[in-house]
Amino acid sequence: MKANPKAKAEPKVEAAAPVNSKKKLIIIGGLVAVLAAGGGGAFFMLKGGGGHDEAPSKSSKKEKGGKVGPPTYVVIEPFTVNLQPENGDQYLQVQFTLQVAGQEDADVIKNNMAKVRSRVLLLLSSKRASEINTPEGKQQLSEEILEQIKEPFERRGNEQDVIEVLFTSFIIQ
Repeated sequence: MKANPKAKAEPKVEAAAPVNSKKKLIIIGGLVAVLAAGGGGAFFMLKGGGGHDEAPSKSSKKEKGGKVGPPTYVVIEPFTVNLQPENGDQYLQVQFTLQVAGQEDADVIKNNMAKVRSRVLLLLSSKRASEINTPEGKQQLSEEILEQIKEPFERRGNEQDVIEVLFTSFIIQ
């Protein structure tokens, strides 16, 4: 009969063991979940484009003079000028748009539009039709307009950051 009290004591010890093992399983399961989430987050940040891959490309574009985001354009009203005579009177009617680095440069150009138009008018009126009639001539004219507009508007001022001259109309008569 003395064996019976021992038998009753042993099941109590055995009953306590499953409670501890359940706690251990919950703790281990929680740790596995935390480690899996941390590993997944680290993988996403390193390989999935979390921010480390994107940030250097944006900053390198800015360092190279490029711009992140949509481009900024300034539309220039049409010009009609007399070209240098070759075969009688010839006229050029041209309209173009400037692509600039940002809104700040666009505002500077808009505020100095009289100087922009004067510089371009003087440049255009110095040309002959044969010089600007070919695609190469138009490209050269585009580069010359770019140089004229980039020049500072004020003494010791900064250059305007003009990226490109885009012709929208080009007629020689």
